[in-house]
Amino acid sequence: QVQLVESGGGLVQPGGSLRLSCAASGSINQYTVAWHRRAPGKQCELVAAVTRGGSTNYADSVKGRFTISRDNAKNTVYLQMNSLKPEDTAVYYCNFGYGAYWGQGTQVTVSS
Repeated sequence: QVQLVESGGGLVQPGGSLRLSCAASGSINQYTVAWHRRAPGKQCELVAAVTRGGSTNYADSVKGRFTISRDNAKNTVYLQMNSLKPEDTAVYYCNFGYGAYWGQGTQVTVSS
């Protein structure tokens, strides 16, 4: 069983930045990793994903603002979020292996 722990969320003003981290209890080398988010009253949506080979994709709403990356040596995946908007407010979750493993989530609030 792989344990995933997200961190780095918090309260920021519009236009600010945050970097989320997802630390795994074991090797992440074999996994595609994705970040999803859920806002109150909304379904969970895919934000970004990175394959084990390093290929990435992003939701249209975050392209040019968010960057997903992975450090296999540290068993950690990151989501760098820049130019944050109020509509980015949500709980952000990482998952490995197309949903085989999920973290507990970290709250991101963008508000003035």
